[in-house]
Amino acid sequence: MPLPPRWARRLFLAPGVVLLAFLVVTTLPVWALLAAAVSPLVPGRLRPLRLLWLGCVYLVWDAAALLALFLLWVASGFGWQVRSPGFQRAHYVLAGWFLRVLFWQARWALHLNIDVVGTDPDTALPGRPELVLCRHAGPGDSFILIHALVNWFNREPRIVLKDSLQWDPAVDVLLNRLPSRFLAPGPEGRGSVTEQIGHLAQGLDDDDAFVIFPEGGNFTPGRRLRAIDRLRGLGLERMARRAERLRHVLAPQPGGLLAALDAAPDAGVIFVAHTGLDRMLTVGDVWRELPMDKRIIMRFWSVPPEEVPVGRQERIDWLFDWWARIDEWIAANRDGAA
Repeated sequence: MPLPPRWARRLFLAPGVVLLAFLVVTTLPVWALLAAAVSPLVPGRLRPLRLLWLGCVYLVWDAAALLALFLLWVASGFGWQVRSPGFQRAHYVLAGWFLRVLFWQARWALHLNIDVVGTDPDTALPGRPELVLCRHAGPGDSFILIHALVNWFNREPRIVLKDSLQWDPAVDVLLNRLPSRFLAPGPEGRGSVTEQIGHLAQGLDDDDAFVIFPEGGNFTPGRRLRAIDRLRGLGLERMARRAERLRHVLAPQPGGLLAALDAAPDAGVIFVAHTGLDRMLTVGDVWRELPMDKRIIMRFWSVPPEEVPVGRQERIDWLFDWWARIDEWIAANRDGAA
C-alpha cells in the first residue's frame, strides 16, 4: 500500500491513532476479559493477555508521544522554531524518555534483557562524530540501537531508514523534525539516494551518530539469496562469492557508507552486531516466541578515522571484511543469546 502524503498523515492518521488509543483504553476491561477467556485455550503463558497488553501499551505510547510532539510544535511558535538547536535538543530528550518507557515495558512484559558486551571505550564518550553501521535482523532492532545511542551513550542520532516506517505516526512526526532520511526501496546506486545520505552526513557534531543499516532490510534466507544474485547480476562475482560465505547477515550495500564517509571524513566508524531476535523472521515466529524470555547481546566495535581506508574499492572490501567478522560473531554468540 502506498504511503499517504504528509498532509493526510497529519490530518487523519495521527489524530486517528490518538482517538483509537482513547477508545481502547476506555474499553480495556472488556478486551482483557476476552483475552483472559481465550488464554487457557492457547499454548504459552497467558499469551493473548500479554499480546493485548503490549498492543495497548504501544498504542498509548504512540498517542502520548504525538500529544507531546504537538505541544512542542505549539511551543516552538507553531513550528517556526522547531528546527532551532534548543527545540532539536528537546526532541532528542523526548525521544530518549519515550524509549526508556518502551523498554521498561518490554523488560516487564516480555522478560527482555539487553546486554552490551565488549564495548570500545570511545563509543560511550562523545567527542567526535560517529558513523554507526548495524546489522538488521529481528523485530525492533532499530529501536534497540537508538535507545542505546540516546540513553546509554548520550548521542544524537541521524538515521537513514525506510519510508514505510512513516506509517507509525509518532516515528513519522518525530524523525521528520530531526535530521533523518526516509528512503524508498530501490536499486542501489541511484544518485538521489546516495546524495540524500551524503547530505544527511554533512556537518556532524561531536555528539552526533549517523545511523545506517547497510543490508537495507531484515535478514531472511530469501533476501540473502537475492542479495547474492543481485551482485552476480551486476557482474561482481568476487563480491558474490564473499556474500555466499556470509550465513547470518545479508551482503552489505556500500553506496550509503561511501557517501557518508565522503561527507564526514573526520568521523569514526562504529560497527554493531546483535543476536537474540534473529530467529524471529515472521509474525508467526514472534507469536510462537511470546513471552520471549530473551537476552539480546549487542557488540560494538569502534574504528578511529585514521584507520578507515581511503580508496573506494578498499572501503568496499573493508566493509565486507567487517561484515564477515560480524557474521562470525553472530555464529559464536547466537545459541548463547537464545
